[in-house]
Amino acid sequence: MKKIIFSLIFFALSAQAEMVDTFSFHNDADRLRAVELAKSLRCPQCQNQNLVESNSPIAYDLRLEVYNMVNDGKSNDEIMHHMTDRFGNFVRYNPPFNWSTAALWLLPILLFGAAAIGIWQYSQGRSRHCVLPLSMQQQQQLASLLATKEEKK
Repeated sequence: MKKIIFSLIFFALSAQAEMVDTFSFHNDADRLRAVELAKSLRCPQCQNQNLVESNSPIAYDLRLEVYNMVNDGKSNDEIMHHMTDRFGNFVRYNPPFNWSTAALWLLPILLFGAAAIGIWQYSQGRSRHCVLPLSMQQQQQLASLLATKEEKK
């Protein structure tokens, strides 16, 4: 009985409801293109979800807008331009490289380069401080110190 109850609770908690778009396209190529475009656009309301993954009302409206534009025969560039005019570069997962997004593109490269230089300099500094072999006089001093230490025990 416990197994049955556990199974029912497990399946009830693991079930997920998903909104299904019932929009009809002229052909499958348009449907695939519209879904790919919607996947490349960020939901303005959600945190890091694209229009296909998001269940928010604004994402649903924008998905329908993208689907209508594809059915109207607009190109991908026209649709992206329309969305960026309306919401800015935030709506694009892959914003274009220009002056306003230069830091977004260059900062990871600069940080990686600085980390690589820092690691290289650290390893070079460590290799300069290598241990030199002891001279005969130093070995004798060490042996006498160890012998006096053992005598004290």
